Amino acid sequence: MDTKLQGVGVSHGVAIGEVRHMGTAVLEPPAKQIDAGEAPREQQRARQAVEAVAADLNARGNLAGGEAQAVLEAQALMAQDPELLADVERRVTAGSTAERAVYDAFAAYRALLAGAGEYLAGRVADLDDVRNRIVARLLGVPMPGVPDSDQPYVLIARDLAPADTALLDPALVLGFVTEEGGPTSHSAILARALGVPAVVALPGAGELPEGTVVAVDGSTGAVVVSPDEAERTELAAAAAASRAALEAATGPGATSDGHKVPLLANVGGPADVPAALEAGAEGVGLFRTEFLFLDDSTQAPSEAKQVEAYRQVLEAFPEGRVVVRVLDAGADKPLDFLTPSDEPNPALGVRGLRTLLDHPEVLRTQLRALGTAAEGLSVYLEVMAPMVADRADAKAFADACREAGLDAKFGAMVEVPSAALRARSVLQEVSFLSLGTNDLAQYTFAADRQVGAVSRLQDPWQPALLDLVALSAEAAKAEGKSCGVCGEAASDPLLACVLTGLGVTSLSMGSSAIPYVRATLAKHTLAQCERAAAAARAADSAEEARRAAQAVLSGV
Repeated sequence: MDTKLQGVGVSHGVAIGEVRHMGTAVLEPPAKQIDAGEAPREQQRARQAVEAVAADLNARGNLAGGEAQAVLEAQALMAQDPELLADVERRVTAGSTAERAVYDAFAAYRALLAGAGEYLAGRVADLDDVRNRIVARLLGVPMPGVPDSDQPYVLIARDLAPADTALLDPALVLGFVTEEGGPTSHSAILARALGVPAVVALPGAGELPEGTVVAVDGSTGAVVVSPDEAERTELAAAAAASRAALEAATGPGATSDGHKVPLLANVGGPADVPAALEAGAEGVGLFRTEFLFLDDSTQAPSEAKQVEAYRQVLEAFPEGRVVVRVLDAGADKPLDFLTPSDEPNPALGVRGLRTLLDHPEVLRTQLRALGTAAEGLSVYLEVMAPMVADRADAKAFADACREAGLDAKFGAMVEVPSAALRARSVLQEVSFLSLGTNDLAQYTFAADRQVGAVSRLQDPWQPALLDLVALSAEAAKAEGKSCGVCGEAASDPLLACVLTGLGVTSLSMGSSAIPYVRATLAKHTLAQCERAAAAARAADSAEEARRAAQAVLSGV
């Protein structure tokens, strides 16, 4: 008899196939001792394994490109951390084998991360993956990872490391389900970029027997175990109807009564541009520039290198709008030359604009590079600062833009509740707002975006979060300025209608979500969107808000 399980849908589409489980983690190496004379050889083995794994992660990043490249390069830097390597060598000197020294050194670092606040604790999965890869190489056993199969399947895992998610073959991996993770985790973001249906935060997923047929609905988060023929037919029909609607909806984003809602793409660099153009993006609503800086954590990229990368993206949208977020360093994106290593809680410390104001030369160089990259182009360049907390922050950024001679609009990201509550004050200094709903939810609910146990509080349907969106949009309307959403909330077609009803003026998302959002907006009037928004805000939970909006938009 079929069973219906409920997780969190994070990537649209329906997948039906047999379960295949992720390869098991590397076993703990034996704690045998070596003679002192063997230490140099073991230390060399450890160094070689570390460099090989880092090279493999970088190679995977180069193949994947875009956001995946930035994530994998960050993992490579984690593998090469000099303090970790020094700890490994100390343990080898004390008599451990290379593999045991790596295992124990990473365990110690893991404990530090786990106790350093929820934000960094969310990086434990990435750290575990790096450890497993190094230990597997030293033991001479296969790397943990995606199972070998010549038949399409649904992948089940406790969590998916970025190195695995980035190179999934959509022709083989029909969809995936994880026990952990959240709607804004690395795996979820990369799944949307790949266009693979995915469900996360599903307790007990790992207990599904190998070979069991499951139906995965990446929109609703439902996973049906052993669906019968009627259910398969119903899901297949729904998927076919969805595809037909996608093909029928073309052109700029708009409601059925003609209210324009520009649909923009979130990109991590030039590699993401082709997918954005194919999806019909009207521009870029979030150009993450971290990928350039993660190439080398010891120094900033040269101005010339920045100009080259920025210009490639700007040239792709000759008449469009491209919104660039200046470097957002700190917290889960540490850079040795910028961010302190001893903060007790980096997510609440010096990150984003705070980091740049402490290092004005880095901000100046980036702003100059953006200005140079836009010279002679007809693109509408806009530049925004991350982690703006108040009017003083907004003024400091605006002053820096003017001092750099930047001929562009400059704006502020609303990721901190104080910025939403005082949005009208912030808008006295900048030309637009852009809501980063991922971090805004994280800081509103004190719920780390990488921790599956608190994923319900990361749900962008939370009424309190919708209230903050409404406050920001109302403030922008009163000031005659724009207020977009560039967080993952915009990629939910139903929620996109609600955001439109709240007064948001543009929506930016992963490229694969644009057709779904365009098609859904085109079915509803602005008045319907406004009624759905009011119904969602009147609810007391995320699930109630979703149901209330759905009822309005479906005419129930």
